[in-house]
Amino acid sequence: MKTTENNEDGRVVKVFLDEEETPFGEFSPPVKFDLDTTKIPDGKHRLKIVAKSSRGVEGVKYIPFEVRNGPAISVLGLKDDEVVDTNVAITINAYGSETNDQFIIRGSETPKAIPAWVWAIVISFIGFGMFYLIMNWDQALYKSFF
Repeated sequence: MKTTENNEDGRVVKVFLDEEETPFGEFSPPVKFDLDTTKIPDGKHRLKIVAKSSRGVEGVKYIPFEVRNGPAISVLGLKDDEVVDTNVAITINAYGSETNDQFIIRGSETPKAIPAWVWAIVISFIGFGMFYLIMNWDQALYKSFF
Protein backbone atom coordinates (compact mmCIF):
# COMPACT_ATOMS: atom_id res chain seq x y z
CA MET A 1 0.00 0.00 0.00
CA LYS A 2 3.00 2.25 0.08
CA THR A 3 2.38 4.88 -2.58
CA THR A 4 4.50 7.98 -2.47
CA GLU A 5 3.66 10.45 -5.16
CA ASN A 6 6.07 13.14 -6.19
CA ASN A 7 4.78 16.13 -4.28
CA GLU A 8 6.44 19.40 -5.26
CA ASP A 9 5.47 21.30 -2.10
CA GLY A 10 6.98 18.73 0.34
CA ARG A 11 3.72 17.78 2.09
CA VAL A 12 3.53 14.11 3.03
CA VAL A 13 1.34 11.93 5.22
CA LYS A 14 2.75 8.71 6.71
CA VAL A 15 0.49 6.07 8.29
CA PHE A 16 1.85 3.63 10.88
CA LEU A 17 0.13 0.69 12.56
CA ASP A 18 0.84 0.08 16.25
CA GLU A 19 4.53 0.52 17.10
CA GLU A 20 5.97 -0.23 13.65
CA GLU A 21 9.06 1.78 12.67
CA THR A 22 8.26 1.83 8.95
CA PRO A 23 4.97 3.25 7.67
CA PHE A 24 2.62 0.95 5.79
CA GLY A 25 1.55 3.91 3.66
CA GLU A 26 3.11 7.17 2.57
CA PHE A 27 0.82 9.57 0.73
CA SER A 28 0.53 13.04 -0.65
CA PRO A 29 -2.41 14.89 0.93
CA PRO A 30 -5.37 14.69 0.68
CA VAL A 31 -5.39 10.98 1.56
CA LYS A 32 -8.16 8.47 0.99
CA PHE A 33 -7.49 4.74 1.40
CA ASP A 34 -9.15 1.52 2.57
CA LEU A 35 -7.77 -0.14 5.68
CA ASP A 36 -8.08 -3.91 5.22
CA THR A 37 -8.62 -5.22 8.75
CA THR A 38 -8.72 -8.86 7.62
CA LYS A 39 -4.91 -8.82 7.59
CA ILE A 40 -4.72 -7.38 11.13
CA PRO A 41 -5.10 -9.74 14.11
CA ASP A 42 -8.10 -9.26 16.41
CA GLY A 43 -7.51 -7.01 19.40
CA LYS A 44 -6.64 -3.43 20.26
CA HIS A 45 -4.47 -1.47 17.84
CA ARG A 46 -3.36 2.10 17.25
CA LEU A 47 -3.07 4.03 14.02
CA LYS A 48 -0.36 6.68 14.03
CA ILE A 49 -0.58 9.40 11.39
CA VAL A 50 2.38 11.69 10.84
CA ALA A 51 1.84 14.67 8.54
CA LYS A 52 4.61 16.94 7.30
CA SER A 53 3.77 20.45 6.11
CA SER A 54 5.36 22.30 3.23
CA ARG A 55 7.67 24.08 5.73
CA GLY A 56 8.83 20.76 7.24
CA VAL A 57 6.79 20.95 10.46
CA GLU A 58 5.42 17.57 11.59
CA GLY A 59 2.12 16.84 13.28
CA VAL A 60 1.15 13.53 14.86
CA LYS A 61 -2.29 12.03 15.53
CA TYR A 62 -3.02 8.73 17.28
CA ILE A 63 -6.29 6.84 16.69
CA PRO A 64 -6.89 3.77 18.89
CA PHE A 65 -9.24 1.14 17.49
CA GLU A 66 -10.18 -2.48 18.00
CA VAL A 67 -10.36 -5.16 15.30
CA ARG A 68 -12.88 -7.96 15.63
CA ASN A 69 -13.06 -10.01 12.45
CA GLY A 70 -13.86 -13.20 14.32
CA PRO A 71 -17.17 -14.06 15.92
CA ALA A 72 -18.60 -11.75 18.58
CA ILE A 73 -18.33 -13.35 22.02
CA SER A 74 -20.94 -12.52 24.65
CA VAL A 75 -20.55 -13.62 28.28
CA LEU A 76 -23.35 -13.38 30.84
CA GLY A 77 -22.76 -13.96 34.53
CA LEU A 78 -19.22 -12.61 34.81
CA LYS A 79 -18.01 -9.04 34.24
CA ASP A 80 -14.51 -7.64 33.84
CA ASP A 81 -12.54 -7.56 37.11
CA GLU A 82 -15.53 -8.82 39.11
CA VAL A 83 -14.93 -10.41 42.52
CA VAL A 84 -16.83 -13.70 42.78
CA ASP A 85 -17.26 -16.48 45.33
CA THR A 86 -18.92 -19.91 45.41
CA ASN A 87 -20.60 -21.02 42.17
CA VAL A 88 -21.13 -18.65 39.25
CA ALA A 89 -23.49 -19.50 36.38
CA ILE A 90 -21.92 -18.32 33.12
CA THR A 91 -23.49 -18.27 29.66
CA ILE A 92 -21.16 -17.89 26.67
CA ASN A 93 -22.38 -17.22 23.14
CA ALA A 94 -20.35 -16.68 19.98
CA TYR A 95 -21.86 -15.58 16.69
CA GLY A 96 -20.42 -14.16 13.51
CA SER A 97 -21.59 -12.84 10.19
CA GLU A 98 -19.56 -15.00 7.84
CA THR A 99 -22.51 -17.14 6.66
CA ASN A 100 -24.43 -15.16 4.07
CA ASP A 101 -26.56 -17.87 2.51
CA GLN A 102 -28.26 -19.29 5.60
CA PHE A 103 -29.51 -18.03 8.94
CA ILE A 104 -28.65 -20.04 12.04
CA ILE A 105 -31.38 -19.61 14.63
CA ARG A 106 -29.70 -21.51 17.45
CA GLY A 107 -27.17 -19.23 19.13
CA SER A 108 -27.99 -16.12 17.11
CA GLU A 109 -29.18 -14.21 20.16
CA THR A 110 -27.85 -13.93 23.67
CA PRO A 111 -30.56 -14.42 26.30
CA LYS A 112 -30.85 -11.50 28.69
CA ALA A 113 -33.10 -10.79 31.64
CA ILE A 114 -35.94 -8.28 31.41
CA PRO A 115 -34.62 -4.91 32.66
CA ALA A 116 -35.80 -3.65 36.07
CA TRP A 117 -37.31 -0.49 34.59
CA VAL A 118 -39.70 -2.60 32.48
CA TRP A 119 -40.86 -4.44 35.61
CA ALA A 120 -41.34 -1.10 37.40
CA ILE A 121 -43.55 0.21 34.58
CA VAL A 122 -45.65 -3.00 34.49
CA ILE A 123 -46.15 -2.99 38.28
CA SER A 124 -47.02 0.73 38.23
CA PHE A 125 -49.58 0.18 35.46
CA ILE A 126 -51.24 -2.73 37.28
CA GLY A 127 -51.18 -0.78 40.56
CA PHE A 128 -52.83 2.25 38.97
CA GLY A 129 -55.48 0.02 37.41
CA MET A 130 -56.30 -1.53 40.78
CA PHE A 131 -56.36 1.92 42.45
CA TYR A 132 -58.74 3.22 39.78
CA LEU A 133 -61.00 0.17 40.13
CA ILE A 134 -61.16 0.43 43.94
CA MET A 135 -61.77 4.19 43.96
CA ASN A 136 -64.52 4.07 41.35
CA TRP A 137 -66.31 0.89 42.43
CA ASP A 138 -69.95 1.73 42.98
CA GLN A 139 -72.69 -0.87 43.10
CA ALA A 140 -75.23 1.58 41.65
CA LEU A 141 -73.31 1.74 38.37
CA TYR A 142 -73.78 -1.97 37.73
CA LYS A 143 -77.26 -3.27 36.92
CA SER A 144 -78.13 -6.91 36.87
CA PHE A 145 -79.62 -8.57 33.79
CA PHE A 146 -81.93 -10.64 36.01
